[in-house]
Amino acid sequence: MRRYVVAVALLGLAACSKDPVATPGASGPITVKASDTSCQVERTENGAGTVTFAVKNEGTKVTEFYVYAAGDRVMGEMENITPGLTRELKVELPAGTYETACKPGMIGKGIRGAFRVTGSAAPLTADAKMAAATESYQRYVKTQSETLLVKTQEFVDAVKAGNVAKAKELFPIARTYWERIEPVAEIFGDLDPKIDGRAEVIEEGMAFTGFHKIEQDLWETGDISKSGPLADQLMVDIKEIVTKANAEKLSPLQLANGAKELLDEVASGKITGEEDRYSHTDLWDFAANVQGSQAAVQALRPVLEERSPTLVTDLDAAFAKVESTLGKHRKGDGWKLHTELSQTELKELTDVINALAEPISKVAAVVAG
Repeated sequence: MRRYVVAVALLGLAACSKDPVATPGASGPITVKASDTSCQVERTENGAGTVTFAVKNEGTKVTEFYVYAAGDRVMGEMENITPGLTRELKVELPAGTYETACKPGMIGKGIRGAFRVTGSAAPLTADAKMAAATESYQRYVKTQSETLLVKTQEFVDAVKAGNVAKAKELFPIARTYWERIEPVAEIFGDLDPKIDGRAEVIEEGMAFTGFHKIEQDLWETGDISKSGPLADQLMVDIKEIVTKANAEKLSPLQLANGAKELLDEVASGKITGEEDRYSHTDLWDFAANVQGSQAAVQALRPVLEERSPTLVTDLDAAFAKVESTLGKHRKGDGWKLHTELSQTELKELTDVINALAEPISKVAAVVAG
């Protein structure tokens, strides 16, 4: 779940206003210099097709980079860009008007600038295997979202009935299905923070709602007598995002980037214990994010096997290592609490996620061709 604070947004579009505009048809990676107070995009116009942004963090804070379509629909994102690091984001963009955004501290609406795409290009899905990959992933999203509806309704019913024990039991189960489809669920503007926002959203003038507000009520106070309206709104928002997610056709590059984003989620929120800070059920989210990443890679597998069989071998080995390491922390039908893990065990999980992130980071380049 992305974090939001309004202070960064107030830096506004002006910080990017001096970026040069390239002539239509310009090609090659677009350099982005991200600092704590600016987001300098080398050019603000590009031809349609696969666009590559090379983002260098010249600031002191970890940053993120986004490409937004109208309504803050996420076309591509890259998280956890540490100071001094340069990372590439490949995004498939048809002709249209977009915004780029750097997010110092990984918070806020971001330092934004206009970005225009002109001309036309054959979509990646013109390739039959690419098209099959997106259809395969869409089927995965459909099955996961159907169960998300069922399990969230069970959770909501328990909250409204005042059954604290049952609601606590269902909380990490319902969230499992949410976390598996997070790449597509995060696309749609403010729906993500309404459903999955942490307490920090208050700093941006948003209401603290959704899973984590109810989590706080359950574990911090144990009083859910007034949580019924929150639960009802959560169900409304989940239904809306499921409808949108099932109608969405992700590009192959969104699948590739989504597989990496899910691992970034693990590294930035789950291993640290920041995500489920009241219940400490972070390992449920950890497992779900890894499973969602694997599903995206699996959908792309025929393409990857054709273009880079060695990468497929590396991915299989890295996923297997994560699965076996995480498996040490099984507890009944679920997982140990984050607070039950030692620092040594948490470091071991960090190491295997970092090892998986390395081959995952190569998938987008293979897909882009």
